[in-house]
Amino acid sequence: MTDITQIEAAARRLAGHARRTPLLSSPFLDEIAGRRLFVKAECLQHTGSFKFRGAWSAVSALPSAQRAKGVIAFSSGNHAQGVALAARRHEIAAVIIMPADAPRQKIENTRALGAEVVLYDRATEDRDAIGDALAAERGLTLIRPYDDAMVIAGQGTAGLEIAEQATEKKISEADVLVCCGGGGLTSGVALALESRAPGLRARPAEPEGFDDVTRSLATGTPQKNAALSGSLCDAIVTPTPGKLTFPIMQRLCGSGLVVSDEEALRAMALAWSRLKIVLEPGGAVSLAAALFRRDQIESEAVIALASGGNVDADVFARALTYAP
Repeated sequence: MTDITQIEAAARRLAGHARRTPLLSSPFLDEIAGRRLFVKAECLQHTGSFKFRGAWSAVSALPSAQRAKGVIAFSSGNHAQGVALAARRHEIAAVIIMPADAPRQKIENTRALGAEVVLYDRATEDRDAIGDALAAERGLTLIRPYDDAMVIAGQGTAGLEIAEQATEKKISEADVLVCCGGGGLTSGVALALESRAPGLRARPAEPEGFDDVTRSLATGTPQKNAALSGSLCDAIVTPTPGKLTFPIMQRLCGSGLVVSDEEALRAMALAWSRLKIVLEPGGAVSLAAALFRRDQIESEAVIALASGGNVDADVFARALTYAP
């Protein structure tokens, strides 16, 4: 089980490799949110998302002999790019299993980072089975996107930064909204906040139709989504909460928040016009929840962790039609 000592160790391994991303604000967004709103811009992290943190944490923690054999991962794109870059900087091979309907930019970027990309149909094929088979065949170590203790520890380093930045801005109480798929980032941030900023509470934010974590927290048991695709928020579409992540979220997180794809696009437009940052739909869900679910937030301040910015040009152009 991941704990604060592992997150602190991951932070030491990430020092000099990951960016300390800024905590941004805008009076225009404050007005919409009805409170002080801060945006943790992980879209500015290496490879355009927080996933580099967990990937570097997991790859760097492997024994050198095991790491030298290479790694394998499955991802719709952000974890893929994070693992590909971490592997390249460690000078090892990486095989990435990606859904064929992943955004074109994410597939091309993963290949450009030197990884071998294996495409699959997420509606008819089992990515876990594909990954297990290739790992066994080639002697590769599987780096799971969220159900991996070292990945969770790496994602938790974003929570350490939020705790430090909240102190700098004199924020002692706040809801920290986190774009949530399998829960690696949400659980890691929750663990970091528990230790470093107990007045800050992590809450998952999800797209409509893919709100398995929100429903799981409400019912107390893991819930599954009826579909495996069909949302613009592809980066955070997962079937069910992770086995490692759900107990952490159940213990530490507040209730989930759910937004529509259109609200995610509106949040992308506002992030661009007011903060000058580019978000992808899945990376904008937390900001959308902060802006458009204000009646479900009681804290005087809210922090939205904008988790990624790897968006295809046509989707971004669609989002900008909502720009004020």
